[in-house]
Amino acid sequence: MSTKTIDVKIRENSRIPKYKQIVDSIINDISRGNLKVDQKIPSINELSESCYLSRDTVEKAYRQLKKQQVIISVKGKGYYIAKNDLISKVNVFFLINKPSSYKMRIYNSFVNALGVNGHVNLYIYHCEESLFVKAIEKNINAFDYYVIMPHFKDNNLNHASYTSEVITTLENIPKDKLILLDNGKPNIKGIYGSVYQDFRSDIYEALKEGLQKLKKYDKLILVYPQKSVFPYPKRIMHGFRQFCIENNFDFEILDEIYDDMELQKLDVYITIEESDLVNLVKQIREKNLKLGNDIGVISYNDTPLKELLGITVISTDFKAMGESAAYMVLKNKKEKVKNVFKYIERNSV
Repeated sequence: MSTKTIDVKIRENSRIPKYKQIVDSIINDISRGNLKVDQKIPSINELSESCYLSRDTVEKAYRQLKKQQVIISVKGKGYYIAKNDLISKVNVFFLINKPSSYKMRIYNSFVNALGVNGHVNLYIYHCEESLFVKAIEKNINAFDYYVIMPHFKDNNLNHASYTSEVITTLENIPKDKLILLDNGKPNIKGIYGSVYQDFRSDIYEALKEGLQKLKKYDKLILVYPQKSVFPYPKRIMHGFRQFCIENNFDFEILDEIYDDMELQKLDVYITIEESDLVNLVKQIREKNLKLGNDIGVISYNDTPLKELLGITVISTDFKAMGESAAYMVLKNKKEKVKNVFKYIERNSV
């Protein structure tokens, strides 16, 4: 069998390692049908000479391709294209800001909806701008789609939606491959997909749904962590404040549920972090107050355990977010969709 010529494109000014550019070129040739299973490809020396690259660079690329089972080597004969199911699938780079149960529910929903049609690589950047930038730069042009949740923290542990460095990095991703999740509407150019929450409007509208129940309480208290390793958008706080002012509620915003809280009857608490919810419910029980009668509790983001315990929640639909993103990938859609946000009333108000 004759050796098949490979269309290797090396960009000298790119920050992508040259061995990685070889890997991407060969995989792209297979995806386009230019290289087929069992076809022989140039030897390490042949490709090194034709592309004016060092032998070590080509050898490193071939080792990576063998590791991914894209090529096989036959002793005394050379290198051949191997059967690789991943090449026929959509390859997705999935980047989340933290490994919370909520974010993993979105990820799992996305993977399940994509099914056998895709292969998803999960990355986590822990709300750190530098880790975010490095993850994308290292994997630019290596995937068919980039599904990204942008949430960051500044030096004071305040939430930041975007930074100039983040915007620059996102601009480098081809827009037909980009889908932003959760925190949307950045000021970047081009047409891309987005499934987002409107944090201010969502909490405002959700509390409006529960207005009749909330009217039996004297005071609304939002427990919003001002300083957190994984900070929350301040738009949540702004939407809460807007709701209280427009509906003439006395209100207060606390950093956390403290030990030995001065609990007063006819207060209703809205907690964001799980630890605050647990501490609050524990203190309500210790002081023999009745949940949903003496003290109201609403929790941000639903979980099966909150449903089991009868905790009222205001929550985005994590499953729907993942499914919407998968739909955009499978149908090659470039839409901007506001995700479903619900007020789910149970026994705690």
